[in-house]
Amino acid sequence: MTIDEAPRDVLRGGPRELLRWVATGAAVSRADLSRLSGLSPSTVSQRVEALISQGLLEETGAGRSRGGRRPRQLAVPTGGAVVGAIDLGAHHARVGTLDLSGRVVQARTLPVRIEDGPEAVLGALLAEVTTLVGGDPAASASGSPADALRGVGIGIPGPVQHSTGRIVSPSRMPGWNGFDVASFCAGRIDVPVIVDNDANLMALGAHRTAHSELDHAVYIKAGTGIGSGVISSGRLHRGAQGSAGDISHCRVVADPAPPCTCGNAGCLEAVASGAALVTALREQGVPVSDLTGVIRLIDDGDRQATALARQAGRAVGEILAVVVNFFNPQVVAIGGRLADCEPLLASMRATLYERCLPLATQTLLIERVAAGQDVGITGAAHLVIDHVVAAA
Repeated sequence: MTIDEAPRDVLRGGPRELLRWVATGAAVSRADLSRLSGLSPSTVSQRVEALISQGLLEETGAGRSRGGRRPRQLAVPTGGAVVGAIDLGAHHARVGTLDLSGRVVQARTLPVRIEDGPEAVLGALLAEVTTLVGGDPAASASGSPADALRGVGIGIPGPVQHSTGRIVSPSRMPGWNGFDVASFCAGRIDVPVIVDNDANLMALGAHRTAHSELDHAVYIKAGTGIGSGVISSGRLHRGAQGSAGDISHCRVVADPAPPCTCGNAGCLEAVASGAALVTALREQGVPVSDLTGVIRLIDDGDRQATALARQAGRAVGEILAVVVNFFNPQVVAIGGRLADCEPLLASMRATLYERCLPLATQTLLIERVAAGQDVGITGAAHLVIDHVVAAA
């Protein structure tokens, strides 16, 4: 059983959890880690030494004595080692470096044209990660930028076979189908590269940031497209091939059923995504060019745009009601550019309460993702950090 496959109770006191406790300030010494984990001091010391040898923890001096020898304090290194993260969207990408506690060191948003193809887009974004690492004084002080970078996590706005890093039949990414992202990146950067769907990385980032104490959660990313990520037993759940949580092509009852890019009709993405709202408004004669324009109309109280947002919220709520009744999560959180659309959120929430069993919604949290624009790169970074810790 690998560390990614182990149930949560088996991981109590595992390397990742020890690192997380130190990173969050819950523990500052081996004694603290032993108390929190229930493990023997010798076992904790062995695991801490392994993390120190990998540069994932460091000793920062002696702490306060409680009647015996002063304990050696532990900390996550704040300078030196970093991980790179790329959260790719249809029109923009968020690129950053984060330290080994998951804190953002540097980040910037870049315009991209997904239709330029994977080689051009990913090549430019990897070069940007290298530039960010080279421009970080703390990383440079620890050695060469190449030594400072421990790995890169990449979120793709389409289906990803996580085990291979290959993109499979994306609906809005011409020229990307079947592209092996991991192999392409391996030829250009000499560190581990881990690839996943962008909604999965948003889910991981939001969960680690705001809901790490919860075991079961669903996070929806609603922007130009629609997707979701699932947290089960405290871990990201991908399913057999990596498509778990892909609600975008679940069918919504709609008359007439608009055609979807997947070839079917009436899919959630064809009814409730940002791209669908743009198309619907244009068909009604409203001159709108992109999702930004749609959101502006909704904020201004435009009748047609607001009505469409409410319809979209009901559609999302209908699909999520099935998910909530089946999976029984503790929280449903929505992120992405449509998360701030109040008519959509209110309609989604009302539909969930109407369609779900009372037991499933009795303590259910329904809220916005609160981690901001860095939630995707935070999730990407944690994916890499987990990989590095597992290797340690």
